[in-house]
Amino acid sequence: MKVNNVIQRSIYILVCVAMLSASFMAPVSAASAATMKVNIIEYDPFPAQIGEYVDVSVKIENVGYGRADAVSLKIEPEYPFSLDSQNNAVEFIGILSPEDAAVHEYRLYVDENAKVGTGTVDIYYQIYVGGSWYKSSFDLNVGSSTFDSKGTIELTDITCDPVVFMPGDIGAVSFTLTNTATESSVTIDDVDYDTNARVQSAALNGVEGIDVTSDNYIGSGVVGAGDSLTLSYNVEIADDVRDGTYYLDLSMVGNSHTYNNNWRIPVKVDSASIKVIPSKPMDLINGEGTLEFDVANMHPNTLSSVSVKLSADGVDFSPEEYFVGSMDSDELFTIEVDAKTDIQELSVPVTITVDYRNGINEHSTEVAVRELELAMEEEGNSGNLATAGIGLAILLGIPAVVFIKRRKQNN
Repeated sequence: MKVNNVIQRSIYILVCVAMLSASFMAPVSAASAATMKVNIIEYDPFPAQIGEYVDVSVKIENVGYGRADAVSLKIEPEYPFSLDSQNNAVEFIGILSPEDAAVHEYRLYVDENAKVGTGTVDIYYQIYVGGSWYKSSFDLNVGSSTFDSKGTIELTDITCDPVVFMPGDIGAVSFTLTNTATESSVTIDDVDYDTNARVQSAALNGVEGIDVTSDNYIGSGVVGAGDSLTLSYNVEIADDVRDGTYYLDLSMVGNSHTYNNNWRIPVKVDSASIKVIPSKPMDLINGEGTLEFDVANMHPNTLSSVSVKLSADGVDFSPEEYFVGSMDSDELFTIEVDAKTDIQELSVPVTITVDYRNGINEHSTEVAVRELELAMEEEGNSGNLATAGIGLAILLGIPAVVFIKRRKQNN
């Protein structure tokens, strides 16, 4: 009996171990490793208009590490939304591998008696036939294209940063939309109306050479009497755009079609920048001297971080870079730069480079290449030699400038 009990117990243990091993060796289904992410990526029009259809785009994405072989989507909208046909409620997507996604568009109707606000849409998905449905809920904005409000919007305070663009610049265009009403209500034909103004959307459109990179403004945009709404849009100026004033189109949807507005927003482009002009002859006597320049801002607005650099082979300049700083339009600044060299040439070309900022945009411009004249003079005799040379040139009828130039060449 004891032997039989031992044998039975051993067999029981072996069977349990075999079953446990089989469970560990069983493959995991791909569907169990798939993880879905659902979202409404857009709906048009925005907001959904009362008494009209709205197209809703739903995106489902496999963010897991296993494949889903039979994915389905289902929509169940709540009031004020209703599906155009119940036959379109379920959409079979099929296989979704990891990192794959699919987009399906549903068409919903907004009840004509709906109120301005939000409505809920429930989105379900399953990853295999007969499997569980998983729900995600989303709110859609419900609006109207017409309102009884009597406020009127006026465009004010147009600004650009920088004030005047250069080719290749980026920046911002800002403006203010102001409700011109002075009272909170108004009575027309014995009927009281509020004087709120609404900005349902505002779209700024670029022109050739100027791109608007910001999204359009969309929202409730209720502006009370005397209040305002400030909007900003980022813009990019092309490198090859010509100087001039360009007009961007601003389209605004207001209380109703009667209150819609279209404006032209001016944007100026000017390529003029910094000029550097020698204010005295660029000469070095016996390999050293001081050079003097006038630095002028020719751009229509202030430029910042202005600096001037000189460079020439074999010539040392001090300072190597002269920092001027901020310069207003038409401002003139005089700088002095010491130069020293031991080369024996008659002249050497000097490259003048200017760095500056227009708004947030950094610019570097080679403004000129000037000849630096080099001359040698004996100490203590330069004045007498020059005087005698000029006198002799006058007596002989030779221009003094030519004589001095020849003297420098002989030396």
